[in-house]
Amino acid sequence: MIKVRRKAGHGNINHGWLDTYHHFSFASFFDPKKMGYGALRVLNDDYISGNTGFEMHPHKDMEIVTYVIDGTLTHKDSLSNERKVKRGQVQYMSAGDGIFHSEHNNENEMLRLIQMWVLPRTLGGTPKYGDYLFNEEERKDKWLHAVGKGGYIGLNQDVNIYITETDKPFNFDLDKGRKFYMVNLEGETVVNDISLAPGDALFGNEPIHLTPKGTSHVLLVELKGE
Repeated sequence: MIKVRRKAGHGNINHGWLDTYHHFSFASFFDPKKMGYGALRVLNDDYISGNTGFEMHPHKDMEIVTYVIDGTLTHKDSLSNERKVKRGQVQYMSAGDGIFHSEHNNENEMLRLIQMWVLPRTLGGTPKYGDYLFNEEERKDKWLHAVGKGGYIGLNQDVNIYITETDKPFNFDLDKGRKFYMVNLEGETVVNDISLAPGDALFGNEPIHLTPKGTSHVLLVELKGE
């Protein structure tokens, strides 16, 4: 079964400097029917105004993955990392037994990103940070396996994240006992006869056939089913 979740149904909170769409319950947005999806606990679609951002704050026992759609993200953390992450690039943190970080948009243009929190397989451990500066060709007309077993980034959980930017139709096959949560980031896309606008999401446990109307930019989280 596949179900659709429209952008209008996300938890939209506008703080002025931050306009965010929560796919699941987070911060001041609470919906008991949206408490996550398997190990995927948080998925936020954030629009961050220029010269603003999140000041230094802590995390613990969470796998955090950020995908930049537009703009430049400036990261600093308590491990002495200082990095800039741009469109199509992925940042990740294994918070382990504790890490502090800040995330800023130090540019004038809008920054848009997807941030995902994944519940770890085991708690504690040494915190880690990394990023992968993918180029456009790595996701053009194919699934870029950015995160997960066999991908570029390993997490402390059985979760895979794929990204594509394409004007060609193709499939995503699921193994038995697996499911997916897909976000249509940009463009108009038809998936198994369901039309998706930017910001819409699909989830389920069936294979999908993706047909772009023009060029589509899609992120898909594949994970263990119930």
